[in-house]
Amino acid sequence: MRTPFVLAAAGLALAALSACSSEPQAGGPSPAQAKDGKITVAATDTECKVAASEISSGTSTFAITNGGSKVTEFYVYAPGDRVMGEVENIVPGLTREVIVELPPGSYEATCKPGMVGKGIRNALKVSGAHQPLSADAKLAEATAGYKRYIKSQSDTLLAKTEEFTEAVKAGDIDKAKGLYPVARTYWERIEPVAEIFGDLDPAIDAREADLENGQEWTGFHRIEKDLWIKKDVAKDGPIADRLMTDVKTIVQKANEAQLSPLQLANGAKELLDEVATGKITGEEDIWSHTDLWDFDANLQGSKAAVQALRPVLEERAPDLVKTLDEKFAGAEAALGAHQKGDGWELHDKLSKEELKALSDAINALAEPISRIASVVAK
Repeated sequence: MRTPFVLAAAGLALAALSACSSEPQAGGPSPAQAKDGKITVAATDTECKVAASEISSGTSTFAITNGGSKVTEFYVYAPGDRVMGEVENIVPGLTREVIVELPPGSYEATCKPGMVGKGIRNALKVSGAHQPLSADAKLAEATAGYKRYIKSQSDTLLAKTEEFTEAVKAGDIDKAKGLYPVARTYWERIEPVAEIFGDLDPAIDAREADLENGQEWTGFHRIEKDLWIKKDVAKDGPIADRLMTDVKTIVQKANEAQLSPLQLANGAKELLDEVATGKITGEEDIWSHTDLWDFDANLQGSKAAVQALRPVLEERAPDLVKTLDEKFAGAEAALGAHQKGDGWELHDKLSKEELKALSDAINALAEPISRIASVVAK
């Protein structure tokens, strides 16, 4: 169960991150193409009204206003539910934006009230020729550099997940507990790319609270509960094998994926959203309390995406680069205060004041990171 402080921290963090995109709007507006060219999306608990069903290829900005009572998400899906762009944790009454690069084709603009299920889907046709952002040599090198980072992290993810699952299958609870946050470190660093691929991400990383009625529960958190709560993994062999298979599949797909430079920018922001809405509150690793391992991994994964884009940012927005360096240093220092040996303090050992300091540092970094996509899309 979440403590009252955890709920309050989650709300404050969500509000701060949401404010990075745009100001609140009262009620649920009717969808209309904004004067600034943004495609408005009016989301409620039962509707997802997208201003346009046909758009030109290239970069588009979607501005999603949540006029419902539930936290919602917005996705642009390509065939096979491949995620082209997303915004999670859109709290009621707020507007958040995402800039997406879409080549010609058929897509679905989707709202997910309550952040569950397949969502309310709208056909979106994209047509016409455009010059991809990666035609710019520096942006092309940025994506290539980030792909090298993903390759290095995913190789280690495979090795550490294999060690973890073998310990589970051997019934070695102490060893598996020690390996759990280590394997997840490499998963969390590549998650923006991993999330592109439909149902694989929830199969690997779904929490018990995320499950829909009748949904099979697999992955890291299923085993986490058995390790720390049941203290018995005798029946977890098939779950461990499924986890290893899913990780192998997603690593292969991640290494083969063709990324847009905007996916680097959006991914850097998504990782901070993950910290603000899960790691800070303690709801990610609710039984092991190893959230700070994930916190650090998300922070470093975000930094890697920004560093890949650094030559472009230095050329187009040098003042933003200085701010990013300062805020990354602040977030790393705030987290570093809780380092313990080769790992981190457990989340349930941190005071309210310490958690607030971490939340403040992440929110201070989230604002300048939210500006990167618009710089890349110029």
